Amino acid sequence: MDNLETDLQKAVADLEDISDFSRAEWCDAIEDLSEELGYYQPLGSDFSAAFLDEKPRLLVCFDTYERATERTDLGYPHGMMLAAHHGWSTLTLIAHGPDPKNVWFRAPEIIRYFDRLVDEGFFEDFDQVVFYGAGACGYAAAAYSVVAPGATVIAIAPQATLDGRLASWDHRFPATRRMDFTSRYGFAPNMVDGADRVFILYDPKIEMDAIHAALFHQPHVSRVPCRLFGADPEFEMMEMGALAPILVAAMQGTLDQRRMTQALRMRREHLGYLRRLLGELAPDNRPMQTALLCRHVVKTRPGARRFRRALQTATSALEEKGVALPWEKETEGVDG
Repeated sequence: MDNLETDLQKAVADLEDISDFSRAEWCDAIEDLSEELGYYQPLGSDFSAAFLDEKPRLLVCFDTYERATERTDLGYPHGMMLAAHHGWSTLTLIAHGPDPKNVWFRAPEIIRYFDRLVDEGFFEDFDQVVFYGAGACGYAAAAYSVVAPGATVIAIAPQATLDGRLASWDHRFPATRRMDFTSRYGFAPNMVDGADRVFILYDPKIEMDAIHAALFHQPHVSRVPCRLFGADPEFEMMEMGALAPILVAAMQGTLDQRRMTQALRMRREHLGYLRRLLGELAPDNRPMQTALLCRHVVKTRPGARRFRRALQTATSALEEKGVALPWEKETEGVDG
């Protein structure tokens, strides 16, 4: 970020909290901010596009009213605020209608909007373009990235498609059974062919997410397993502070497997992840790994009673076998 504060950064520095606003009030607040710094365009009754202009880098993200108001401190879309903080342009496609099918952004209004941006050469004005989304929004990020060849795509637990002929095994979204995933911008893995780099993050223990991720198999696609992040990896990454560094590196053109691993390493200090890891280790079956994990946690969190009790149980089990814990300097890498 430059030392000189941009107009965009100044404008978002003192924003009000809109997380408790109704849908209509929330859209009005997003519109006011966007009209001041770029533009706001309704796309039918259930969608809108909010553009904040600060060239030469552009973050294209997909979000919803529910996701933004529940997951960010002030209720604004996460990508929009991150971009504003770093002085990037951001184009946020927002689904704010109540219909659950909206979150896949398959409406004709969205398709026509991206067609128009292509015709206008909108993406050619930027040196770096990153498409981002998670879940259904991750599907949209991958599917529409085709409009900006050479872009970077970061999709967290995206669906590749929900076309009944190709994804009949995924029964999680009954509302999509009659949706069209076969027309333009339909099959997300094909739409990322023109991207420079694609990163698909998912928890391999969530079987449906793992199958969708496997459908993204081109050479320029990096599938990034995020074990024990659960069915909502985006929330976990936001909680542990790993998402922002990933998007920053992508926007700087420096995101690779090493930087991705560095960001995800923050899980080692995230209590939610550590609890799930403890639950999987099962003290009776893996006492050494359990003891090493719990010793790491109680050192930094003395009040973590669950981990302290598990440490005592695991240590007792090891003592019965005549096994001693190694020195603490050897405990790095407990979580694999």
